[in-house]
Amino acid sequence: MDDLPEPRDLLALLAEPDRLKALAAVALGATTLDAVAERAGLAPRAAARALNRLVAGGLLQGAPGSRYDVRVDVLQAVARRPPADLAEGGQVASEVVGRFLRGDRHVAIPASRRKRLAVLDHLAGLFEPGRRYREREVNEILRAWHPDYAMLRRYLVDEGFLDRADAPAPSGKRSDKVYWRVGGTVEVDEGL
Repeated sequence: MDDLPEPRDLLALLAEPDRLKALAAVALGATTLDAVAERAGLAPRAAARALNRLVAGGLLQGAPGSRYDVRVDVLQAVARRPPADLAEGGQVASEVVGRFLRGDRHVAIPASRRKRLAVLDHLAGLFEPGRRYREREVNEILRAWHPDYAMLRRYLVDEGFLDRADAPAPSGKRSDKVYWRVGGTVEVDEGL
């Protein structure tokens, strides 16, 4: 699936109301042109135009006279793909991170998800792949970067940079959380 549409292209494709209605109709079970037109409340000609554009844009598979289906695989792949500037690991991501740093501290957590992912990728680099960290260790590492370390920890887990599980506490009274790195950019030594 090398020719995935960019998220921006998908949004542009769905910004037209007839196409959005047609996609929703197919997602809800309409599989023919007539069924899509009826369920979406569109004239057959408008439904055909919308379906053709959705097929050309990669969101649907099918053709006039055949069955239409949503390309769930495309939607899932696009949703899992990091933003282009983060995936390239280039200067753009480091510039974004730099805007939120003052010395060795993050002064703010970006509201924009794209920018927040760049900052979280930077923070994920503080954790060694393959190593497990107790919650107390994670808190100490993140507290050095921002006072709201619990928020950073949640973001890192929610966005797939860290994972966690329960582990028995040394005291045996209750369990502790254990975290480990599962995502983010990893520097690779080319000489190996």
